[in-house]
Amino acid sequence: MSGNKHPANAESAIDEVRLRRLTVDEALMKLDRFLNDAFVAGLYRVKVIHGKGTGTLREAVREELATHSLVKSYQPGGYGEGGAGVTIVELALK
Repeated sequence: MSGNKHPANAESAIDEVRLRRLTVDEALMKLDRFLNDAFVAGLYRVKVIHGKGTGTLREAVREELATHSLVKSYQPGGYGEGGAGVTIVELALK
C-alpha cells in the first residue's frame, strides 16, 4: 500500500494491522491503538487484516470502524487486497 502517506510524514509507519486469532476485545484494543498511531504518522489509507473465519471478528471490526472518530470510510478488500479477510480503511484528514 505504498503512497498512502501525507507528504513530510514519517516513512517507517506501518500501514496494516493483523488481528487474526485474537479475541474480539483484544482485536478492538489493538485496532484502536493502530488507528491512532496511523493517524499520527500521517497515513490516510490502511489495511485491517481480520481473516474470514466465522465473520464475528470482521463484524466487530466494521462496527468499530463505523463509529471511530478517525475513520472517514472503509470497505472490504478487493481482488488482490485480501478479499473478505481484509477491510481497507480511509482515515480522516487532520
